[in-house]
Amino acid sequence: MRPLLACTALAGLAALAPEAASARPDGPGPAPVRSAIFYYAWYGTPARDGSYRHWQQNGARPPGRIASAFFPSRGVYSSADGLVVAAQMREIAAAGVDQVVVSWWGRGSAEDARFSAVARAARAAGLSVAAHVEPYGGRDPASVEADVGYLRGYGITDVYVFGAADREGSEWAEMNDRIGPPLRVFAQTGRVGVAIAGSFDGVYTYDIVTWHGAKFRRICRQARAAGLLCAPSVGPGFDARRAAAVDQTKPRHSGATYDRMWWAALAARPDLVTITSYNEWHEGTQIEPARRQPGYASYEGAWGRRGADAERAYLDRTVYWVARLEQRGR
Repeated sequence: MRPLLACTALAGLAALAPEAASARPDGPGPAPVRSAIFYYAWYGTPARDGSYRHWQQNGARPPGRIASAFFPSRGVYSSADGLVVAAQMREIAAAGVDQVVVSWWGRGSAEDARFSAVARAARAAGLSVAAHVEPYGGRDPASVEADVGYLRGYGITDVYVFGAADREGSEWAEMNDRIGPPLRVFAQTGRVGVAIAGSFDGVYTYDIVTWHGAKFRRICRQARAAGLLCAPSVGPGFDARRAAAVDQTKPRHSGATYDRMWWAALAARPDLVTITSYNEWHEGTQIEPARRQPGYASYEGAWGRRGADAERAYLDRTVYWVARLEQRGR
């Protein structure tokens, strides 16, 4: 789990950035990707990786007790297991999603070591691949510019920068003006002025608690006016209490939360919709299948589904919403 709420606070401080004219006056072209989902390749098990990774956060003791409010249908797994990753990519593709945005924590990280295999599995399933550049230690615009050059080697053309408000806009602008098309760089923020100051190609919100659906119209209206792509993030709910000292939650309400966010996203006329998330189990934003397990929440009752049928409820509902998105067009 990343410091989500801390990064959101930084974004709020950076909201004072002036909403000046975009540094790319012609603006980016139409988005070839209409839907994208955030994916995490950071999980590990003793059998595959020598120890548990991420499942054991905050004093959890896997496999029986994990750092999540929910329990995955496929059990505690390793993101280094090629069969698991291939199955996950097929699930995402079957949901109609166009692109998988893979969490990346810098060169030499465990996520970097797995990036190539995840990208291959995604493309084999017919998915586009993007990189989610996280706030790794020592990250700054200069290091991200070097990262972009490195990630191009994997055929990446979309880069999402989490916590873009952590540096001055002028620093990001220098980087983005040198990168240029066809690669697109999105800033994670609900403050469009931050993205304008940084000469980003677009904005995405990721944080479904702070940047809820009621704010999507304003965000996308401002983005369009500035010639930026708008990619609001929808999600089913939020519950990180077992993974970190975060008391704030966003209940799922048997699927109603997910529906409301999708309705709001479509009403905002986005260029693409991003989904938080496929498998961020720590924050309880996942739509990956979850099973009933004593001591854990489940998808029971979502859209009236029960038992084993409920395990895939959020993936199946994503099929419906992605189809609605495609029907509406830009």
